Amino acid sequence: MIFKKQKRILVVRTDRVGDTTYITPAVRELKKAIPDSFIATLTQPHTSKIFINNPYVDVILTDDLKKENFWKVVKEIRKYKFTHALLMFPTERAAYQLFFAGIPYRVGVGHILYEVITFMRSVSRNNYNPIRHEADYCLDLVRKLGVKTNNYKLEIFLSEEEIREAIDFLKNKGIFEEDKKIFIHTGSLGSGPNWSESKYFSLTKKLLDILKDASIKFIFTAREMSKSFIDEIKKLDPNRIHIIAEEIDDLRMMIKVISQADVFLASSTGPLHIADALNKKCIGIFCRRKVSSAKHHGVINEHSINIEVSEENCKKYCSADQNNCGIEKGLSEEEVINSILKLLNQ
Repeated sequence: MIFKKQKRILVVRTDRVGDTTYITPAVRELKKAIPDSFIATLTQPHTSKIFINNPYVDVILTDDLKKENFWKVVKEIRKYKFTHALLMFPTERAAYQLFFAGIPYRVGVGHILYEVITFMRSVSRNNYNPIRHEADYCLDLVRKLGVKTNNYKLEIFLSEEEIREAIDFLKNKGIFEEDKKIFIHTGSLGSGPNWSESKYFSLTKKLLDILKDASIKFIFTAREMSKSFIDEIKKLDPNRIHIIAEEIDDLRMMIKVISQADVFLASSTGPLHIADALNKKCIGIFCRRKVSSAKHHGVINEHSINIEVSEENCKKYCSADQNNCGIEKGLSEEEVINSILKLLNQ
């Protein structure tokens, strides 16, 4: 694609961590299709860490979503004289910010009133029918600019110094570079259906019985783990079980540490999508419900396994309207164990 004038494109996604990783293919495909373009991202401050060292991003802008900072963000956006803005997830705040920043070509999702009022172009998701991956839906806004692509592989970039920092961090916890590291992220902060802590406890106990090698370490990273769960899980094997959640002080450190995983297990949540973007071997557990399914939020990289509640178990354990997911009973520990063993042996 050839443009007569430099395109200065702002890619906006101001929701959660996992959702923000979904725009990493968009910035890559834009820069590859329009090499002389200027690409910026607008995210929340903590999710902006996803784009550090990204070779396709020229500048990283942030919005803390505080009411009193609305116009400050507008002023900052205006400084860069953007020609295009892609609002990957509809929010009224961002729609008006892009309008008041004077960006002439703005694309959003759907036909929401505030998008109509601000004269925003749009792409439709057709009520998610047929269902596609969220990262692919994000590319629809890129396609609106004429970019032809089907590559929605997620990407996060780390420097050699950051990788060494992660290795040293784990070494100080008694987890060495040559150890096999199974990361288990038990939390989801409500982003999707998930197992209970008691089921993760049972899973870990079985894994310890099967994988007796002392060099196989189990690393727990969810900050929302209960004290009772932490106390009990440590007792299973203090030398092989490591709780590091409280020592990871920001998202970039989480990214660095996840880069050392040999296998990463989680439900549909931000750290799982970070591991995917780092091209780690992942096991994602998913509900069958349409917008919570593996097809919509599953791990993309080819090294990984998505496990979803079967149709049979959905009918057996989920509510008839599927508003209440039966993932606790619908997915067995054995399915996850077999997947972990498979990935460890690859």
